[in-house]
Amino acid sequence: MDFNAYQKSLSSQLRGIECPFPESEYNQRLRRVRDGMADADYGALLLTDPADIFYLTGYSTFEVSVHVALAVTQDDMLLQVPSIEMGPAMVTTRVAKVSGYRWEGIGEVLEPLVQTLNDGVETVAIDAWHGSLRQGVLEGLKARLPGVRFVNNGGLLKRIRIVKSPAEIDYLRESARITGIGLQAACAAVRPGVTDNEIAAAGAKALIEAGSEFMSMQPIVTTGRRSSVIHCNHKRTVVQEGDPVFLEFGAAWQRYTAPMMQTIVAGGTPSSEMRRVFDGCRRIVDALLETVRPGVTFDEAAQRAELALQPLAGKVFFSGVYGYTVGAQFPPSWVEGSGFIAKGGNTEFAPGMVFHLPICLRVPGQWGIGCSETVIVTESGAEPITRNPWTLGS
Repeated sequence: MDFNAYQKSLSSQLRGIECPFPESEYNQRLRRVRDGMADADYGALLLTDPADIFYLTGYSTFEVSVHVALAVTQDDMLLQVPSIEMGPAMVTTRVAKVSGYRWEGIGEVLEPLVQTLNDGVETVAIDAWHGSLRQGVLEGLKARLPGVRFVNNGGLLKRIRIVKSPAEIDYLRESARITGIGLQAACAAVRPGVTDNEIAAAGAKALIEAGSEFMSMQPIVTTGRRSSVIHCNHKRTVVQEGDPVFLEFGAAWQRYTAPMMQTIVAGGTPSSEMRRVFDGCRRIVDALLETVRPGVTFDEAAQRAELALQPLAGKVFFSGVYGYTVGAQFPPSWVEGSGFIAKGGNTEFAPGMVFHLPICLRVPGQWGIGCSETVIVTESGAEPITRNPWTLGS
C-alpha cells in the first residue's frame, strides 16, 4: 500500500492513541494562539519548528530533519508530513486534516500549503529565525501567493509556551525524577580507570530503564581537560585519579525534559581550586533561587547571579546565560528558547515558567565544574524539581 492507504488504515485503528494531552488542553492552546493571531492581524500562522507543532497537536517523531509544517487559520488547521511520517501523524495527533507528500518529492509540499493559505489570507506569520523553515519552501510560497505578506511572528508561540500548564509541569516533574536516577547511576560508575563512555553507558541504561523516551540530547559526560571545553561529549577518554567528571543528563517524558548537571571527582578528593569553583557554582544557583520570583525581570536575576560569579570571573569561562526555559523539545536540543535569564532581558518571571539553571564554570585547558537545577517559578519563588545532592567527591 502507499502512504495514503497506510494513513487510512492507521486512522481507523490507532488514531491519536499516543497523543500526550486531552483534547481540552489542545483547544485551550489553540484558542490562545488564535487570539494572538487576531490581535496581531495575522490571517494565518505557518509553523515548522517540531516543538511548536508538538505543542499544538502532539505530533512526535525522532525524524525531525525532514520538512513538516502546521498551517493555522482562524477556522482551519493543516498538518503536513512526509510519507515516512504518516504513522506518527496518525498515532500521536487528532488533527482532522493531515496532508502527506512523497519523502523524496519535497516540491510537492507547496500546493497543499498554497490551498490553505490562499483562502482570504492577507498576512502569514512565520518564524523567520528558526532553521526548520526551508528557504525553498518560503520562496515557493511567496511566488505562488504574490498577494500575501509573509511576516515574522514576533515570538507568538514563545510567549504562550513559556508558561506551562499543570499537566506540563507534571511531565517535567517526572522527567526530573528520571534524570536523577540516571545521574545517580552514572556517578556510581565514576572511578579512576574507567572511560567516559562507560560512565555515559551506565547513566543512559538507567535513564531508559526508568522510562525515558529518546532524549533531546544524549547524556553528556566529559572528564579531565576535556571538561574545560564547552559542548564536548564522551570520547573514550580514561578517567584519571583526581579528575573531575562532568555530567549533564535530561530524561524525556512525553518529550518534556528537566535537565541537571553534576560533577564528581574520581577518587573523591577535589583540589582546593576545584572546591572553590564548585562553591562558586553553588553561590550562583543560590543567588538565583533567592531572586527568581514573579515580577522580577530576567535581567535583575542575571545581575544578582553575576555578582555571585564575580570572585571567579577572571579565572573561569561562563556563557553569560544563567537560565533558559525548558519544556517539550526534540533533538538536537532540550533548550526551549522562549526565555533566557541573561543581562538585558526585560521579561518578568511569572508562575508556571520553568528554567534550567546551567551553571558550569570552566578553567580553560584544565577542567570544568558544573552543577545545576531545573526550577519552576511559583507564586512565592523558585522551586527546584531536580534534586541535586551538591557533592563534589565520589
